[in-house]
Amino acid sequence: MQLKINNVRISLRQEVSLEDALARKLDIWKTSIKTVQVIRKAIDARKKNEIFLNYHVIAEVDLKKDILKKVLTSNDVSEYIKKEAVPPEYGDSVLAARPVVLGAGPAGLLATLELARNGYKPILLERGKPVYDRLKDVETFWKKGVFNPESNVQFGAGGAGTFSDGKLTTRVNDPITNDILETFVKAGAPEEILAEHKPHVGTDKLRAMVTNILKDIEAHGGEVRYQSKVTDFILEGLQVKGVVINNDEKLMTDIVVVACGHSARDTYKVLHERNVGMEAKAFAIGLRVEHPQEVIDKAQYGEFAGHPKLGAADYALVYHNKDKSRTAYSFCMCPGGQVVASSSEEGGVVVNGMSMYHRDSGVANSALVVNVTPADFGDSPLAGIEFQRKYEKLAFEAGGSNYYAPAQNVKSFLDGEEPKLSEVDGDFEIPTYKPNVTLYDLSKVLPNYVVKTLRDGILSFDEKIKGFAGSQGILTGVETRTSAPLRIIRDRETFISVTHQGLYPCGEGAGYAGGIMSAALDGYHVARAIMKKYKPFN
Repeated sequence: MQLKINNVRISLRQEVSLEDALARKLDIWKTSIKTVQVIRKAIDARKKNEIFLNYHVIAEVDLKKDILKKVLTSNDVSEYIKKEAVPPEYGDSVLAARPVVLGAGPAGLLATLELARNGYKPILLERGKPVYDRLKDVETFWKKGVFNPESNVQFGAGGAGTFSDGKLTTRVNDPITNDILETFVKAGAPEEILAEHKPHVGTDKLRAMVTNILKDIEAHGGEVRYQSKVTDFILEGLQVKGVVINNDEKLMTDIVVVACGHSARDTYKVLHERNVGMEAKAFAIGLRVEHPQEVIDKAQYGEFAGHPKLGAADYALVYHNKDKSRTAYSFCMCPGGQVVASSSEEGGVVVNGMSMYHRDSGVANSALVVNVTPADFGDSPLAGIEFQRKYEKLAFEAGGSNYYAPAQNVKSFLDGEEPKLSEVDGDFEIPTYKPNVTLYDLSKVLPNYVVKTLRDGILSFDEKIKGFAGSQGILTGVETRTSAPLRIIRDRETFISVTHQGLYPCGEGAGYAGGIMSAALDGYHVARAIMKKYKPFN
């Protein structure tokens, strides 16, 4: 019989195999265990002097009925029944033309892949370049400061996630999550993401994964077109009839999935001009902070810092001010990574973070951001974009108008002193941002209420991670692209725009996701909604 067993704990102080720990937990002979498959692995570091690895497993066991009955009385043990994938449901409506998907980020990729696998022959339009051509442009920007507004960290195959830590965690409790992870593994992601509590692939492995998903789309009858920016939408009343590509080519279709990503500001503008239903929404802005990874490892793991079974430590920090009106929090934490230049428009500096799969740079970085709402920037759907632009432009000018980022150490930011960088004598070479940084007072490139909340938040964070507020930490600015500043409103059941038939807002850029996994899940469900209404071509 197959059993699902939760909370099989192994202390790092012990030399115990998973099979031994499982036998001890179930109080059975080890020889009764035939196979063990790890389905979840997490680190329990609540007690720094006794850190545990915590496993959920599926085990094939050979037990007598009375022993099995006793084993099943535990709340951590149940019979394992594999859940079958949900089969697609096809509608009766006939497609007039091939469906079109805008954007090859996680949402667009999974929407296109699901449509292609089921015979809908979708066309994926990506304004940027293929992964490795895009990588060349990004590296040129980081090394020489030569910026390409159509091929950068935000635009190109894989979307913004291609230059990230490649985290695959999500707060969305969706039964299809494991199916999406298995799709990623088949495309080249490490198999361990199926079990890790906090799975990640790293930007290096993510590039190969994205490339293989795109190949899979084409192998199933889909078409992928690069450097194909949608510059207008063809409408017949309130029905979508097609798109205009690069201000020239018309591509006719009744189905357009808008998975444009949170930085496609020109696309937002066109949709607004076409009276597509949109609304302003809250997001967050702030700075990037980086510390020596060993500081974070020691704070999180104590004497076990550097243990080979733990890897680079991460953190998740939250601070609420006294009246609960503002929250400072860490976001997109990248262990063993680097801060990266992430501009998508000329004349603006944007910072983000990324890590390679092995997370071995020796530097931890994270966004430290504060919530902002339409009450801060206005109720117009595009007001949040102008708010972002204002502070990106200030950062650009503060850095020297050459895409250098303004920077200073954490202590000088807290004390309001003359900006300084690290005071460590050569043993911690930061900042990691390229092409370079300029010493600058970061309180001048953010709203006062954001600065105050960040300062109070950093002091609070230092109580949890000793050294967080010290001079070893470096801040660079500004981080403005935490999520979309607006939402393209859609029907909850059909996923169709509330104002325009045939238009399917999708993913993070449409305001319905917050990371790689949640965007991929949204893309999958949008594709299923289209399939539920229309017949496949085959």
